[in-house]
Amino acid sequence: MFPWNLFPFNKDMKNMMKQIKPDEIDKYVQNMMSQMLPEQMKGMQGTMNPQSFMSGFQNAEKQNTQSSSSTLRSSVFETHGDVFVRIPIKDEEWLKNMKIYHTSNQMMIEHIPENDDKHTIILPALVKKKGATAFYKDGMLEMKIPKNVDMQYSEIDITEIM
Repeated sequence: MFPWNLFPFNKDMKNMMKQIKPDEIDKYVQNMMSQMLPEQMKGMQGTMNPQSFMSGFQNAEKQNTQSSSSTLRSSVFETHGDVFVRIPIKDEEWLKNMKIYHTSNQMMIEHIPENDDKHTIILPALVKKKGATAFYKDGMLEMKIPKNVDMQYSEIDITEIM
């Protein structure tokens, strides 16, 4: 049986709720929101425009994609077991020329759109060396890389210097 007498709502809680002023609650919530939201979104507190709200996320996605010359549009997301990278392909000839490599935390794409272009995409999780697959369908190239669950950890001893 649940111990209801240990539940935090008692007679004193009811009296305390009556004494709280709505203005104080609103001020507290606004203060917490201003501390938690990033700088780009602080001006939106009064007026929430969906287009300007989503632009903050689109800017963050563009920062994940880095290139040496021209930008390569891509989207990166992860599921419980895999990391997915999607790249829109404008010309199917790109598939014949492009080279794709990956390390445990980065994907490198070369030779698209131009032959001397190199693009690096930071992956959101560590991935395995083997098992990556790529599929092309309806103008979208999708790479699926299995995640690497690294359960090995080592303790670091702290020594006191005198």
